[in-house]
Amino acid sequence: MLFIARFTDKPGVGELRQQLFPAHLEWLAANKDTVLVPGSLRPDVDGESLGGLWIVEADSRAAVEAIYATDPFWTNGLREKVEVYFWKKAFEDRKVPI
Repeated sequence: MLFIARFTDKPGVGELRQQLFPAHLEWLAANKDTVLVPGSLRPDVDGESLGGLWIVEADSRAAVEAIYATDPFWTNGLREKVEVYFWKKAFEDRKVPI
């Protein structure tokens, strides 16, 4: 099943983000079979990251919660909250490059 995880960062964590970013990227690479499409959310192209959005393949919402709970951004207090939604593609067979 596919899920969307939408993260909101705590205010004023830009420096913490920079410190944790290498570990976060390493974690994402190690979990690429589950966290299929990760990325930051910004108000504009050059804006500061306000959080993130992932497309996750997992068996359940609990599995999604278990995976993000090990992300360095989460374990080190960068994230303020997360919303997890089941995602139903309108065209199941459509593949798009990202």
